[in-house]
Amino acid sequence: MTKLTPNSSFSVTLRLQIPNRVGMLASITQAIASSGGNLGQIDLIEQTRHESTRDLTVDAASTEHAETIVQAVKALPDIKLLSVYDRTFNLHRGGKISIASRIPLKSVSDLAMAYTPGVGRICTAIAQDPEQVYNLTIKQNTVAIVTDGSAVLGLGNLGASAALPVMEGKAMLFKEFAGIDAFPICLDTQDTEEIVRTVKHLAPVFGGVNLEDIAAPRCFEIEKRLRAELDIPIFHDDQHGTAIVTLAALFNALKLVNKSIAEIRIVINGAGAAGVAIARLLRKAGAEKIWMCDSKGILSTSRTDLTPEKQEFAVKAQGTLGGAMQGADVFIGVSAPGVLTVEMVQAMAKDPIVFAMANPIPEIQPELVSNVVAVMATGRSDYPNQINNVLAFPGVFRGALDCRAQTISTTMYLEAASAIASLVKPSDLNREHIIPSVFDKRVAPAVAAAVQQAARQEGIAKS
Repeated sequence: MTKLTPNSSFSVTLRLQIPNRVGMLASITQAIASSGGNLGQIDLIEQTRHESTRDLTVDAASTEHAETIVQAVKALPDIKLLSVYDRTFNLHRGGKISIASRIPLKSVSDLAMAYTPGVGRICTAIAQDPEQVYNLTIKQNTVAIVTDGSAVLGLGNLGASAALPVMEGKAMLFKEFAGIDAFPICLDTQDTEEIVRTVKHLAPVFGGVNLEDIAAPRCFEIEKRLRAELDIPIFHDDQHGTAIVTLAALFNALKLVNKSIAEIRIVINGAGAAGVAIARLLRKAGAEKIWMCDSKGILSTSRTDLTPEKQEFAVKAQGTLGGAMQGADVFIGVSAPGVLTVEMVQAMAKDPIVFAMANPIPEIQPELVSNVVAVMATGRSDYPNQINNVLAFPGVFRGALDCRAQTISTTMYLEAASAIASLVKPSDLNREHIIPSVFDKRVAPAVAAAVQQAARQEGIAKS
């Protein structure tokens, strides 16, 4: 069993009643530490001469680990546990987003202009000139986040309702990082035709569509169809957001090891939506030797079970992931926990680069190969070099909306990746800093500018 690092996604707050005696608080912190918990903030809620009430925030590695910590504290003599709450569940309670009016309604005249009868003039203007919908409604700055719940995070086919918390979170990120109003659309169907039809019916409201957590291979067909049948940007973030940020990180990692993308051999483990999109973008960026693996091993031309997307990357070589890793320069994992071994990494070429991006548990724990790899990246926030899609999609859509791009092209992806990579100055580039922080406020504007420039050069921008 992989030992995980305690993190805030499994954090709890314990409210404790503690006697005012020397060493009592120390005994609690010792119990937490002995249980493997990571103690965070301590707040004094109330205090009398004889006792105090405190809230202790503790990070755990799993739900079971959190319960172990709670039981260790409960077992302490004279300590009374008043309550426990899961901070992540508490954060989500009631939902994470809301709709707010942009203008005040303080008088009858305000109402008359915002709604009837004044709004009728606006409706007529749009009917006479449909392009005015971008100037006179929310369409210019609104994105639909569409899912069918068939591939929620790494959890699988959970359905539309269970996908909603992820889509709400995505909407938060759009607003926080790019000022875009996004709304979750969780469809209670996993039929390709119905999804395409529904999104087309919804399109008049939105300036763009972000497809999310739709399983492969249907996601390829849905995106392809919508791009062909709509004139607004369609972007499947699980594919292209992941690919953009991966390429940005690889650009900088290769600078550190002084290798060329055209010369290296890259192993991608995971041949779903993200893996295929990464491979396609790496090819466009100049990669010539890509070996992809799925759960059955190398995508070989000798195999008869490959989808059309997998056939794109079939090679003559045959064998397992372990065999593919022999002499490889780069490993990119978008697959499953723990599939990469120390021995596989040791068998790679000199100065190996490993991007183990399975979440929440990477293909290999970074600690196991810290002395073997030249550069290590994961999808987690508690390790250096987090490959996080939030570095890409807010800026991509900001740029696409601002120039009224009719679609989002591969050139835009390449330019977005270059823009992200360029934000790490040569003087700051090191094995633990190949990618900007997700909170770096320069990222979204830089990506947006690069996307707009590419759109105009390709002639797909309307403004």
